[in-house]
Amino acid sequence: MIKYTISIILLTLAACMLQQFLPAIGGLHGARVLILPLVFLCAAVTVDFATMLLLAYLCGFLWDAQHTLGPQGGDPTVYKEQIESLHFGYSIILYAMMGLLMQGIQPLFRKGKWHLSSLLSGIAIFLYLFSEYLLINFVRGDFVFPATAFYRIYLTSALTMLFSPLVFWFIFQLAAFSRHTIRYDGLKRTTRYID
Repeated sequence: MIKYTISIILLTLAACMLQQFLPAIGGLHGARVLILPLVFLCAAVTVDFATMLLLAYLCGFLWDAQHTLGPQGGDPTVYKEQIESLHFGYSIILYAMMGLLMQGIQPLFRKGKWHLSSLLSGIAIFLYLFSEYLLINFVRGDFVFPATAFYRIYLTSALTMLFSPLVFWFIFQLAAFSRHTIRYDGLKRTTRYID
């Protein structure tokens, strides 16, 4: 389990570095693939609760270090009006909430239904981005929700969700390399005897 946990942490750090090079897609209202939250969500369903909280702390810390400590008020290309910055650490709480959502469907994942986890990762990213936007509006002091912001949140969630099978495949490869079993009941054939 330790070797697998260390490999997941290294994968998270690699995803954080890769996130820096993934551009926004202008034709899709500035949507982008959020690889760091996706790696967290796919890993959160494969680990125990304590490891999920450790990953939530690590991912939230890295996310805030990249975005909150930047220019005051966020990226000027995204937020035309300068706003007060969100406090450092809010992402840790949002990541933990996403991880709790993924931990909630862990029994289905253990039955071999990883595709539901893939679908839920898109829903969790949508909820994360929507909550973050609501927090920004709260800090700003007024509520402005243009249609382009909704399209950006929706399309970012959908694009990110499309890459979740690839991330799950990579995580399964890491587990095999680490000799850690994450394939559970649904992937084994059970034999029933009738008396």
